[in-house]
Amino acid sequence: MTAVAAGTFSVVTSEMLPVGLLTPISTSLGVSEGTAGLTLTVTGLIGALSAPLVTAAVGRTDRRVVLCSLMALLAAANVLTAWAPDFAVMMVARVLVGIAMGGVWSLAGGLGVRLVPAASTGPATSMIFSGIAIASVAGVPAGAYAGELAGWRAAFLSTGALALLVAAALAVSLPPLPADEPVALGGVVRLLGTSQVTTGLAVVALLVTGHFAAYTYVRPLLEEVSGVRASLIGTLLLVYGVAGVAGNFLAGARVGRSVRGPLLVISAALAAAVLLMPLLGLSVAGACLLLVVWGLAYGGVSVSTQTWLALAAPEAREGATALLVGVFNGAIALGAFAGGRVADGLGTRSVLWSAGALALGALLATALGAVPRPAATDSGPAQ
Repeated sequence: MTAVAAGTFSVVTSEMLPVGLLTPISTSLGVSEGTAGLTLTVTGLIGALSAPLVTAAVGRTDRRVVLCSLMALLAAANVLTAWAPDFAVMMVARVLVGIAMGGVWSLAGGLGVRLVPAASTGPATSMIFSGIAIASVAGVPAGAYAGELAGWRAAFLSTGALALLVAAALAVSLPPLPADEPVALGGVVRLLGTSQVTTGLAVVALLVTGHFAAYTYVRPLLEEVSGVRASLIGTLLLVYGVAGVAGNFLAGARVGRSVRGPLLVISAALAAAVLLMPLLGLSVAGACLLLVVWGLAYGGVSVSTQTWLALAAPEAREGATALLVGVFNGAIALGAFAGGRVADGLGTRSVLWSAGALALGALLATALGAVPRPAATDSGPAQ
């Protein structure tokens, strides 16, 4: 499980690394911060497309072999990013990151039920998705620190080396994992006819789009709104990440009993954190407090929504995970793109209002939409 969590950590770190390095990347490649944000948009968009396509394309191929191959591709993509002499080459590299990320995430998300006894599936899924939260704690802040110490290119080069190490760890530690049944693309699409699935995906789309509309530009936001010095950005992102890890495990402990309750709390807390930033985040201390709330809220999104989709389609978990990853990364792309257009057109602060409105939309969708039952053995009403 640790190696699989390291895999999700590596792909999400690779995807999110530009967040902490947006300013130096834009300066080095001669583009605006809004344009530099496309490094996240392109990766998320390709990840959204590749998740269901890779899952269908690999058929019955041993999942261990596929995961190791995708981690090797991720390593190569990060090395290419580190070398990129211009923005065009950077975009090619980020496309490759998106392919690797979509494939790894969609396959890894459904492995919990195959690697542990049924009673331990919830904690196992939390462990796998802890890699996503820990990427915020150690990945993005470490990238920001590395960017300050050795330049943004060194940060991507280090992430490439990490991906190779993870590939080796997966090859050694995982048992053979042939697919029980090939996942046909048509079967994945048919899951969209289930109301619990579409509600869950709508919540994912709203929460993640809102989050990344603001979080992609968190560095300029902290600098402009809160007056945070560049040398403190990594520290504040670390605070956010620690809160994110805590949020992941707090949500993981609750979703087995109720999938609606945690997502209601997550949506409300995320909306409050971003909407209050222009009011209460005018100092380093205020920004730090709101980042803690923001991290706690967003840290629980992955495990909560993964559990929602798994319960909504228990007979097609891998297909449901592919849909989740597709929508999740499409929302990352949309959020980063929309945030960039808002930031360039209306000012950086305006992305906070957009993010808050989308989080409130997720709150309504969670409250009013169709919710899966918390467990097949539970004869009581859905929570």
